[in-house]
Amino acid sequence: MKKQPQITEKTKQKFVEVFCELYSQKPIEKISIQEISNKSGYNRSTFYQYFTDIYELLNSVENDLLNEMKKELANKELSLDTVQDTLYCLDKKEHLLVLNALLGDYGSVRFLKRLKKEIALNQLELNVPQHQSLTPYFIEFYLTTALSLFRLWLQRQKDLSSEEFFKLVENLYSRGFTPYIKE
Repeated sequence: MKKQPQITEKTKQKFVEVFCELYSQKPIEKISIQEISNKSGYNRSTFYQYFTDIYELLNSVENDLLNEMKKELANKELSLDTVQDTLYCLDKKEHLLVLNALLGDYGSVRFLKRLKKEIALNQLELNVPQHQSLTPYFIEFYLTTALSLFRLWLQRQKDLSSEEFFKLVENLYSRGFTPYIKE
């Protein structure tokens, strides 16, 4: 008997959703396959039809998000704002649950490293001094700051509109925070 693709995808998606909900609340080491299965409404053997363990599920979630982001960035015209473009791609309602898990308090540093690598650094043109030994520091500062601000914005449940947030990031890079200080 062949599986129906719609049901198979729906089942897999349910495991992903439950995993992301749990991962946003506690470390991966505290999440059991039994807990995921119970909350999903399936048994453990069904889980094992899709994933060998929780870490494969995590890897699948990360890969799906990064692949979707890459696909969307490939369709965009290249710009000097590669980091901003990446954040725009991630700022979608369908990514919210996954991002809250991967960038939340229990998310992994490994995912942040993978995300940084996916941002096309060769396209990232910063107006930095011609000190090649310092360039990696400038790039790390730029990427880490943008991703940390994005993570904070998610944690604050997007208390600013997308437009306000992206304008704030752009202004902080171009002018610093001095214009926001009241004298």
